Amino acid sequence: MTALFRATGPLLAFFLPLFVAAQQLPEARVAERNDNLWLVGAGQLRLTDKWSSYAEMQLRRADQGRKPQQTVLRLAANYHLGQHFQLGAGALYQKIYPYGQFAASESAPEHGFYQQVQVQDVSGRVQLLHRYRLEQRWIRWPEANRFTYQNRTRYQLGLLLPLLGPRLTTRMPYLIASDEILVNFGRNAPNRFDQNRLYAGLGYTASKLVRLEAGYLNQLLQQRNGRVFEHNHTLQLSLLLNLDLRADAPMAAPLPPGY
Repeated sequence: MTALFRATGPLLAFFLPLFVAAQQLPEARVAERNDNLWLVGAGQLRLTDKWSSYAEMQLRRADQGRKPQQTVLRLAANYHLGQHFQLGAGALYQKIYPYGQFAASESAPEHGFYQQVQVQDVSGRVQLLHRYRLEQRWIRWPEANRFTYQNRTRYQLGLLLPLLGPRLTTRMPYLIASDEILVNFGRNAPNRFDQNRLYAGLGYTASKLVRLEAGYLNQLLQQRNGRVFEHNHTLQLSLLLNLDLRADAPMAAPLPPGY
């Protein structure tokens, strides 16, 4: 398994400069700054050695938390192929509200499905995670009378570092960081580049069941018109639950940062 993650080194060396470049605004485009607050509640229920379920709710707020930005709901089932590999499939509903200087004329509901592959290494002190996700989305854009189908793919690289020991245990703080790029594809894609999310935070394992996280999320998002790029500075507060029904359950691996 260590060899697998060593093999990803050249890939990271190639993609990380692209992630950094994605945070910079192309010329002749309009930049918009927003200060947001994301409240996240997520939970994983481990049923057997092979199966787990996942649920998530996010309340995303704009204008320093004063106005609604998005509501996000996710439900998923995961199949575990050993300690390092995980396959997942789920359903999504979200509603995007008008916000910011270049706000849409009305809210935009969305529903869809997704499939993902998650590869993680928790053998060392620094825990490394790769997540690959494919999304099928139906969105009703403002002033449209029907839903439009779109495809999107996502790749996330996540890191977690326990602060008081070589392994993450209860009552231990930890550092967490991630970067995720989201790309549209298919004939209905308004733009190829959708957004990039760069995240860094501090977490605390209150118990085997409960984790708390607070962090900063820098989101670069390209609006559908292709001209306006949002620079969203977001405070993200998360309550994460891991419930394991197996006998003699080990300390659960961390949920992916950024969700």
